[in-house]
Amino acid sequence: MPADIRPGLRLALLGALALVCIVAFMALGANGNWSFVLPFRGAKLAVMVLVAYAIAVSSVLFQTITHNRILTPAIMGFDALYILIQASIVLGLGLDPLGNHDNAALKFAAEVVLMTGFAYLLFRFLFTGAVQSLHLMMLVGIVFGLLFRSLSSFIVRLIDPNEFVVLQDRMFASFNTTKNELLLVSVLAIAAASLVAWRLRHRYDVLALGRDMAVNLGIDYRRTIMLTLMLIAVMVSVSTALVGPVIFFGLLVSNLGYLTAGTDRHRLVLPAAVLWAIVFLVGGQTLLERVLSLNATVSVVIEFVGGLLFLFLVTRKTQR
Repeated sequence: MPADIRPGLRLALLGALALVCIVAFMALGANGNWSFVLPFRGAKLAVMVLVAYAIAVSSVLFQTITHNRILTPAIMGFDALYILIQASIVLGLGLDPLGNHDNAALKFAAEVVLMTGFAYLLFRFLFTGAVQSLHLMMLVGIVFGLLFRSLSSFIVRLIDPNEFVVLQDRMFASFNTTKNELLLVSVLAIAAASLVAWRLRHRYDVLALGRDMAVNLGIDYRRTIMLTLMLIAVMVSVSTALVGPVIFFGLLVSNLGYLTAGTDRHRLVLPAAVLWAIVFLVGGQTLLERVLSLNATVSVVIEFVGGLLFLFLVTRKTQR
């Protein structure tokens, strides 16, 4: 118990910081017009918190099963597949489906099904329970990601330049164009995945010890890994379809979560990573919109910082 006091205090302070960011986002610049501010900012805040949660949890779980803290689910090509879907829609149907509210639910469902289905097929045929197959699966995911990016580049050359300008906005995560009607179904999907992950929480601490140790301690390794991969796929697919692709954000918050927790225990690492994700997304958006009065997308800044962290981690491992 004494060893848990300091991490617990860190989590409490981090939670207070996240709460300050939330209050600042809702209150700054409101000028008493709460009838408009609460519904508008509240829906936007809910999207940011949901995406922060999904990315943080999926990144920590992915690093647990791969035993590598510089990997995130983005390596499986979800972002590239999302961009390919958007480019294909513009090429085949034009711009209307991207901005039409009537098609938002159908488009969202199609994106989630395609990305989750791609992940399931990849996991089902390549993961057989051996550690080499997990590595092979990640390598194949990288190859498919390159393929999807190449196809997207080819399609971009075929569409009208004016359409490409609109499509370009879809290539970066944005919290300003989110359809509020998609929020409820997104919450339900991520909540269902979280419920299953919560039931497996004790296994993840064992999986962090390595495959051989987990098998020796009675963990059904193949089943647990397959189920976890599908949970990750659902979270990443929903968050990507909701706001757009993010690559290095999960890397940033997961490593900060490990640093804050000071341990590999998931009951501490997961909430720490989620709180950091909320601080960066909500706090960053508050700083850009309310303090600096900029229309820039906070995800671009976060991705830049996450990219720098990735380079730092890679070079540090190389020097060792």
